[in-house]
Amino acid sequence: MAKITRKPAPRKAAVPKKKAKPVATKPKAPAKKSLKAMKPWTPAEVHEVFSRFRKANPEPKGELEHVNPFTLLVAVVLSAQATDAGVNKATRALFEVADTPQKMLDLGEERLRDYIKTIGLYRTKAKNVIALSAKLLSEFGGQVPRTRAEIESLPGAGRKTANVVLNMAFGEHTMAVDTHVFRVGNRTGLAPGKTPLEVELGLEKVIPAEFMLHAHHWLILHGRYTCLARKPRCEVCLINDLCRWPEKTV
Repeated sequence: MAKITRKPAPRKAAVPKKKAKPVATKPKAPAKKSLKAMKPWTPAEVHEVFSRFRKANPEPKGELEHVNPFTLLVAVVLSAQATDAGVNKATRALFEVADTPQKMLDLGEERLRDYIKTIGLYRTKAKNVIALSAKLLSEFGGQVPRTRAEIESLPGAGRKTANVVLNMAFGEHTMAVDTHVFRVGNRTGLAPGKTPLEVELGLEKVIPAEFMLHAHHWLILHGRYTCLARKPRCEVCLINDLCRWPEKTV
């Protein structure tokens, strides 16, 4: 038999590969200067800042309404993750009927919830207020203790609560660091810190003793009404010429 030969199939012409388009890369933004790496405040500058705060508001007051150390303690415990205005609205009627630990226990947890139900986490807070009232009666003679450790031992009370009570009720030179003080301490460069405790200790280190009684109130009010979280009002800030914040608008 004759051999059958097959012609090889013609090769297809190679199609040149398309060159990939270069990907446009955005230029990297310059890294922001760390607040800790910025020029520290001098003692004279810190003194000037608090002198200005004192001149503008010689006797700053906390905005939580209270009638005695116990009601102050309760108000601060209730203010966690809530506004002072919201707490005041609930406690005005509450403190008319329960302004001592014994009266609070007599009121009871269920009725207490009715008074504070407009406040966030009110069920947990009602439980804590009843428990701390019982502990005040059983361990402290019905009086609010005057040391940080003892106040922190009460249900619902932490370091910030203790610092507020010690300062406002007993005139201690403590620094209560809430979200406003934490922001101001970091943003201005006065006391940079990753935690509230770091900011607290930093502020206590740099603020002169003559200002410490009112210092945390000045910083809270400054953060609440001027050095706002989203749109700080740098144009009306009393300390904008000294502030270290690299993004200030003046």
